[in-house]
Amino acid sequence: MKIATYNVNSVNARLPILQRWLAEAQPDIVCFQELKAVHENFPLQAINDMGYEAIWHGQKSWNGVAILSKVGEIKERCRVLPGDPEDLHSRYIEAEVNGVIVGCLYLPNGNPAPGEKYDYKLKWMDRLTKHAGDLLAAGAPTVLVGDYNVIPTEIDVYKPENWTEDALFRPETRAAFQKILDQGWTDAIRKLYPSEKIYTFWDYFRNNFARDAGLRIDHFLLSPQLVDRLTAAGVNREVRGWEKSSDHGPVWIELAD
Repeated sequence: MKIATYNVNSVNARLPILQRWLAEAQPDIVCFQELKAVHENFPLQAINDMGYEAIWHGQKSWNGVAILSKVGEIKERCRVLPGDPEDLHSRYIEAEVNGVIVGCLYLPNGNPAPGEKYDYKLKWMDRLTKHAGDLLAAGAPTVLVGDYNVIPTEIDVYKPENWTEDALFRPETRAAFQKILDQGWTDAIRKLYPSEKIYTFWDYFRNNFARDAGLRIDHFLLSPQLVDRLTAAGVNREVRGWEKSSDHGPVWIELAD
């Protein structure tokens, strides 16, 4: 089973890119982030025409998450990260698909840091940590996947010395991410490629993609029940080079049945 994640940076503006990628990559389950569309403007018919069903949580102009499947029913579990009933951002959706619980997330950027936006990021990560712990305790095969806006280590960023004060790389951010891992989650990419340079995001500015000046901020965290099933993982880097593409590349893993 192939599971992919893709920060699409506007699902309607990039729809031709998404259709081309889905046709070429053929993932079984897909998580999208940054839909940038209200709920009723999600391109469901185009997604259905590609052979996928979908659930999604939209938001005008910002955020938005979705889960797609062509391997069975998507049984929605929740569409808000628990812990703050006043948080109205569309940043989390969770479902059971083909025997696996999939949590699709778009973690806050947090810049400028320090500040109010960074405080929100850290509080959101605290909520994610608690929910992740509850999911582990339940014992079902689970993957928490999406755009974490976290650079875990120095090998995950081009010129780390330039990012020391950025919300994605500040010590508090990295410590919060490590706290989730320490519960028993496995970073799928680093499980298979412990020391390789792998990026998933290249900014539009300063010719960053051509220079390969990127970041690894899109992650798959696997519960213990899925680690032994992990057989492959990678980044569809070429998609980032397509005309009018998102600034992220799709990331994927394969799990044995």
